[in-house]
Amino acid sequence: MWKEYINAVSVEQVLSLLAEKKGQARILAGGTDLVLEMRQGLHEGIQTIIDISRVGELSKITLEDDLIHLGAGVTHNQCLADPIIRTHALPLALACWEIGAPQIRNTGTIAGNLVTASPANDTIVPLFALDASLVVRSRNGERRIPLKDFYTGVRRHVLEADELATEIVFRKMEPNQQGVYLKLGLRKAQAISLVNMAGVVTLENGRVVKATITLGAVAPTIIHAEKAEQYLEGKELSDEHIQKASQLAREAAHPIDDIRGSAAYRQQITQVLVRRGLSQIASGEAAARLPDVPVLLSTETAEQELPETAGEPLAPGVKPIVTRINGVEFTFEDGHGNTLLHLLRDQAGLMGSKVGCEEGECGACTVYLDGKAVMSCLIPAPRAHFAEITTIEGLGDEGHLHPVQEAFIEQGAVQCGYCTPGFIMSAAKLLEEIPDPSQTQIKTAISGNLCRCTGYYKIVRAIEEASKKEGA
Repeated sequence: MWKEYINAVSVEQVLSLLAEKKGQARILAGGTDLVLEMRQGLHEGIQTIIDISRVGELSKITLEDDLIHLGAGVTHNQCLADPIIRTHALPLALACWEIGAPQIRNTGTIAGNLVTASPANDTIVPLFALDASLVVRSRNGERRIPLKDFYTGVRRHVLEADELATEIVFRKMEPNQQGVYLKLGLRKAQAISLVNMAGVVTLENGRVVKATITLGAVAPTIIHAEKAEQYLEGKELSDEHIQKASQLAREAAHPIDDIRGSAAYRQQITQVLVRRGLSQIASGEAAARLPDVPVLLSTETAEQELPETAGEPLAPGVKPIVTRINGVEFTFEDGHGNTLLHLLRDQAGLMGSKVGCEEGECGACTVYLDGKAVMSCLIPAPRAHFAEITTIEGLGDEGHLHPVQEAFIEQGAVQCGYCTPGFIMSAAKLLEEIPDPSQTQIKTAISGNLCRCTGYYKIVRAIEEASKKEGA
């Protein structure tokens, strides 16, 4: 899929590479979109992948004065757990909670979501409502682009080939501001939005001073429901006013018909979501949808940064991939141009991680990468360089099974068995993170794992029983 892969160690290195490669390089932050697109034959002119996932300066969330700075390497789960985002940017936190499943949220980044530029992407909509800007850099300097000026159409934007998006900047919400994010997908997890909306309302003495309502998946780019925003100014958020504003929002939507839904249905859902969102703001219930202890499937305790010597191009016959898998060091001379899943199976001979959808949908390939559960079918093989990986083979053995493995056997939580390694990996990481999880937390933890035999009841019961075992 690519000829060379570079695990970047600094922003300066990235900018130099982008200038040197002249449009033949692509930035990879999480890879949840890019790897799939390249497998589908898109981006054929791309020769080099520049991985920024371990550039420490890009993985920070800071609050300076009233401005929140979100580095380009910040993941959805990082946002979801961060007190700055949860307290001062609730719509963004809610959007992160709705994205994919824990494994996807562990790798996918906010900046990557923005640069992919699909109007159905979740985090663009709340960042529009928060009036965010994108900071981009090249060897020629830096510029700050308001998101409203960044997009030119479906999957199109103004970022130049030699530019790197380094951070997202937006003003924190004030105490008199309330926000919300809602979406409708075809299922509860791993769903692309049919329609999504975000709202930020400024209130004084019970009346709306300013209302911002942004809509996704109903136009080529994210749009404002301008007439609805204007209508609400100076009014109370009464049921009558909310109903009228939602009708005006419906009129702002100009969606298309496609396989996932008709234009008429999307317009109706726009009205429903805006009414629900404004009602949640009026009642103060929006924040209640965000769990106090979100399931992350991550026990990472320190930043994973590469040594300065590790940022050299990786390619067969040029430089091998050196990694640790299940506590054993491996050196791979081949397999650079594929995914971590195939590196594990084809090069390391570890067949426990299964080849299912290869689109990050089924979770059968779940492994741990530097302490985080990830979909290995969406991780480039060279990302394993100087990383720590755990597969199902490293979780237990015949002489000493992991408590989750024991519980799966005892509860008969296996039918065809193909999905079982992925479920066990997700469950074991959950119990490492939350030793006594609720049933809701268990269901969230396995929301990225698909059982085609529909054996979920016994799987959930097995995880519940495993949490009671010593050593779980």
